Amino acid sequence: MLVITEKNFASEVLQSDKPVLLDFWATWCGPCRMFAPILEQFAAKHPEIKVGKVDVDEEAELAMQHQVMSIPTVVLYRNGEIVKRDAGAKPLAALEAWVQ
Repeated sequence: MLVITEKNFASEVLQSDKPVLLDFWATWCGPCRMFAPILEQFAAKHPEIKVGKVDVDEEAELAMQHQVMSIPTVVLYRNGEIVKRDAGAKPLAALEAWVQ
């Protein structure tokens, strides 16, 4: 799973030839820690989608640009554009259905 920062955001997300699922999270967030293994399972099952994590404490500017008000927040990019966003942890099946 990719660690997305201000420095690699354009190359890894905006210029990606694959859809990109971003998880905005923080180390102190309990639901974020519960969601992490689900994201790892999703990434392993769906190599056609790039999965990245944005630590909101280390990348506050990216979190502000994405108007992240609660975490975890997931944002789906296709062709450099946001197509979906949602807050809250989800089970794997719900995440897969949401990404479609």
